[in-house]
Formats: sequence, C-alpha cells, structure tokens
Amino acid sequence: MRRIFVLNGPNLNLLGTREPGIYGTLSLADIEERLKARAGGRAEIVFRQSNHEGELVTWIQEAGSEDAGVILNAGAYTHTSVALRDAISGAKAETIEIHLSNTHAREPFRHKSFITAVCRGVIAGFGPLSYELALEAHLAPRD
Repeated sequence: MRRIFVLNGPNLNLLGTREPGIYGTLSLADIEERLKARAGGRAEIVFRQSNHEGELVTWIQEAGSEDAGVILNAGAYTHTSVALRDAISGAKAETIEIHLSNTHAREPFRHKSFITAVCRGVIAGFGPLSYELALEAHLAPRD
C-alpha cells in the first residue's frame, strides 16, 4: 500500500478559527478525517503539521527516502522557502502543492511560489477538497 505524507505548514493548526471567510470552518483534524475516509484503504495517510520550516524539510526527506507521495500545504513558506524547494528536489519526493484558497486571487506576494517548479502539480482554491483532489492525483494510474 502506498504511503502518502500530508504535510501542513505554519498556521494551519489554526484552521477552523483563522479567517474562516478565506480558509473555511473545518479544522485541520476535520480535514485529516475526511482525507483518511477518502483514501478508504487505498493508501496509508501520514498527516502532520508544523510551524517550523526545518521539521517540514525533514519530513519531505523522510517521504523521499520511502518513495512516498507528498501532499504539501506549505502555507506562507510557499512564498519564501528555498529550503523546502531544495528538499523536494533533493529527496525526489513526488509532491503535489496545494492551497485552500486561490493564491492568485489574493495579495500579489502570494502569487509567487518557490516550490511549484519542483512539484508534480498544484491544486488551489477548492478549500478542503484541494487535499482530496491531490490524493486522487497521487492514486490515479499514470498514463
């Protein structure tokens, strides 16, 4: 069974209470529960959150060493972290970048992602469904 690491960056622990008009009312625990139900035994979901960049780097490297897939909501680190970019590239972790909100419809500083170029794809703007779409992309047969 394929392992998929679902890694969440800074402030995502505040989901459900943080700016619900942008990020919705579900908590990160709610999203984890929905995602595990969606996986339905097709994948083992390893769900983690950290406000610390180095911890996210370590988890990406762990996923790469296990040939596991990664769903990464890097939060604000998306727009600032060369370290995450280098971890994805160096560990050869097949990563799908996700965002709850449509970052391109928000402030200009959110339009640039340091990690997109080394990710398999990007899913943004679908709220918690973004996680589920990324899961399906990881589990879909490759043509």
